[in-house]
This record gives sequence, structure tokens and C-alpha cells, in this order.
Amino acid sequence: MAGVGAAAGLKVKLFLPKTAPPAKMIQALQYGADLVLADKNYDQAFSLSLEYSNTRGGMNRNTAYNPMTIEGKKTVSIELFNQLKKAPDHIFVSVGDGVILSGVYKGFRDLLQLGRIEKIPVVHAVQASGSDAICRAMESGDFDGQPERPVRAAKTVADSISVDTPSNGHLALKNLKAFGGHCFTVTDEEILCAQKEQSSTCGLFSEPAAATAYAGFLKQKAALDSNETCVVLLTGNGLKDINSATSKIVVPEKSVNSLDEL
Repeated sequence: MAGVGAAAGLKVKLFLPKTAPPAKMIQALQYGADLVLADKNYDQAFSLSLEYSNTRGGMNRNTAYNPMTIEGKKTVSIELFNQLKKAPDHIFVSVGDGVILSGVYKGFRDLLQLGRIEKIPVVHAVQASGSDAICRAMESGDFDGQPERPVRAAKTVADSISVDTPSNGHLALKNLKAFGGHCFTVTDEEILCAQKEQSSTCGLFSEPAAATAYAGFLKQKAALDSNETCVVLLTGNGLKDINSATSKIVVPEKSVNSLDEL
């Protein structure tokens, strides 16, 4: 958002939690955004952004609030269709607040309505086990927030999908139930291992939130038909959060002056 705003000559005020990876903050500041750090988490940053636009004006571009963001995110489904010349049989999507998931469904629903595809792909919503509100709602039928089921605080290495209460959760849940989607979780360890495998074998370095989708694919691939087409949607570059990746790599401790020292 900060980068697009800079290119368009717009003034951007960006709300992030103070716990966000430093690389995300640096990018926003480098692009000239006015960065506001929420004291708690992404849920609070979301609430503050809504309060700001409601009381002080401006367009709120928040992905869980502005309906045009789902229209924008749906284009990934159309691009997949154009590249594959068909809809994939399965698509794995990392899920936090549910906006990307809803966008994916919107794109395929449009294609179905236009008669370009015959069915909606099986969408696999993959959540971090420490931020699994949508998966729990799939089982219980509703989201946390009632006295008998208080909101569970999210905690996961997958920063971009770490939310207590998914702002787009109800629409995501509706789509999953209507079109036979699946929702399941992976652990932080599975996410970090998937991130490293994906980088070293595919040449794709994604942030933990994006690698969550690949971790979900690895967890389910034995049960998938090898003749079917599967897509893993990667949503964020690994350079947005390099600290998390350091747990699975070994940085050389010594430098050398010649090859004889190897």
C-alpha cells in the first residue's frame, strides 16, 4: 500500500502492530508512509485504522473492510484460469482474516457464473495452529466472542495471518461451507520447515504466512490424486520477515582469505 501510494502521489497512513517484523516497518517508512504503531496486535491496528478514517476522513483501504480489496484479490483466480486454461482441482491458501480466501472464491464464482469453468476448485484454507479462529468456527459453527467461548489470543510465527478475530471470517466461513472447502492447521515448526524446503528446492523464498500454504500442501499431498492439478498460493516475500527464517539456516561464523581454508 505504501509503495503504490508513493507512486500515485497519495498520502498514506499505515497502522501496524509494534510487534510487526522490522522489515515491514522499514519498507513502509522508505516509501514515505506515515507509520502508526498499535501497542497490541493486528486486531488493534485494524480497529484504530477504522476509527481514524471514520473520524478524520480518507479512504480506508483495509482488506477486511473495503469491499474493493476482495474484487482486487479475486484477480488471482482469473490469472490462474488464464494460465492453466482451466480451473485447478485444488488450491491451498494461507488464511488469517479470510480476505484472500474470499477473493479467491469470488474470482472462481465469477468464472463459474460466466460459464468459463464447470466447478469451483477445492479450496484448502490453511491456518497456523496458533491463529486458527476460522478452523475452529468450521467445527463449532460460529466464532469466539461469547461468554462461554472467549476470544483466543493469536500467537504464531506467521505474522501476516496472526489475528485474534478474523475481520472477514463470516464470509470466509460461508464460502468454505457452500463450496466444500477444507480448513486445517499447521504448526509453526511445520511452517518454518516448509519455508526452508520451498526456498532450497523451488527457489521461492516466502514469508512464514505464505509458507503456511505450502506447509498445508505438504501435509495433505499424500491424500491428493497425482493426476489432479494443485496450486499453492504464495502471498508474501520472505524478505518481509528475515528473522523468522534464521532458525532453519546456519550463517558461516568465519571468513576466509583463500580456498585452502575451506
